[in-house]
Amino acid sequence: MTTFTLLSTSAGRDYWHKTEKLVSSMFCLLKLILMPVLLDYSLGLNDLIVSSLELTVRVGDSALMGCVFQTTEEKRVIKVDWMFSSGDRAKDEYVLYYYANLSVPVGRFQNRVRLVGDILHNDGSLLLQDVEEADQGTYTCEIRLEKESLVFKKAVLLHVLPEEPKELTVHVGDSTQLGCVFQSTAEDKHMTKVDWMFSSGENAKEEIVLSYYPKLSVPVGYSQNWGRFQNRVALVGDTSRNDASIMLQGVKESDRGRYTCSIHLGNLSFKKTTTLHVIVKEPQTMVTPVALRPEILGGNQLVIIVGIVCVTILLLPVLILIVKRTHRSKSSVTSTTLVKSLENIKKADPEKHVYSSVATRMLIEDEESNGKAEATYMTMHPVWPSVKSAPNNPLEKSQLGEF
Repeated sequence: MTTFTLLSTSAGRDYWHKTEKLVSSMFCLLKLILMPVLLDYSLGLNDLIVSSLELTVRVGDSALMGCVFQTTEEKRVIKVDWMFSSGDRAKDEYVLYYYANLSVPVGRFQNRVRLVGDILHNDGSLLLQDVEEADQGTYTCEIRLEKESLVFKKAVLLHVLPEEPKELTVHVGDSTQLGCVFQSTAEDKHMTKVDWMFSSGENAKEEIVLSYYPKLSVPVGYSQNWGRFQNRVALVGDTSRNDASIMLQGVKESDRGRYTCSIHLGNLSFKKTTTLHVIVKEPQTMVTPVALRPEILGGNQLVIIVGIVCVTILLLPVLILIVKRTHRSKSSVTSTTLVKSLENIKKADPEKHVYSSVATRMLIEDEESNGKAEATYMTMHPVWPSVKSAPNNPLEKSQLGEF
């Protein structure tokens, strides 16, 4: 009996040991199966992410970024978060969060963002005003519903372009386009009205330029303009894309002033103001060569004239020196030629220049009678060959006889 009891006890221990190993292995297998599910829940990997949309706006404009969670179940929105990221590795920053019926803008987006959607209808759309260059990036909306582990996410990639000119200049008689676009990704928000107003000054009364009322049943709505703008203003923008741009034709001098556009999307509105400057065309004149000179000179007449004067002043001493040297060389050549000609004459006829003495007897006698000192004067006169060549010249004979 004792031997049997010991064997039975040993077999029981082995049985329980094997059973414990089997349960442990099954528990490990269960953990491996349940772990991905647990991680998926804790890390939010079951979130519903909608493909991102793109939106392009200009600096200073407004951007409407839609975020609507469509569901057939009536579940209340308990939390809405809007996050911003400027790049792949940039740290996310809060733009706005909504919780317990309280909407709070955060950081540098304060006073520039607000929720414009109807939270009761799962609409967490965001309006960003006065867009800056630094606002370019990805905006992610997260909506959490009551008693729902699923998180709805929607991303909007925002592109920011340079600011559009707020002032336009046009000549009398020309045409100009005044732009007005409200950029939005909210598909459920459509343009309900457009107003264009004009003011010629700060204290001037506003005038209606154009009013537009879209009709949902037709692609083109009803527009109307009044007063002096009648038949001169046309709506040229794509109203289906919230574009209310107009074309002003036959601009007059009295059209200068401020033009304000108002786009209404239900209870939401967007405004933009453009200042128009009008220039009166100068009367056309006859085209003359003198009138063409500024165009030929390229608008730098003064610079070119000053350059010509400076070059002339610099070259003037050089020109004077060249003229002096030329004159000296001519004078020296003339002198040399004259001297050579005289030398040739002397060599050819050395007896050409003959001088004769004039008797001074009468002068001596007069001086002796007056008691003055004796003085002899001699005057030399050249005798030209024509005189000397005559062999029987009486003047020559009389002079020779005196001596």
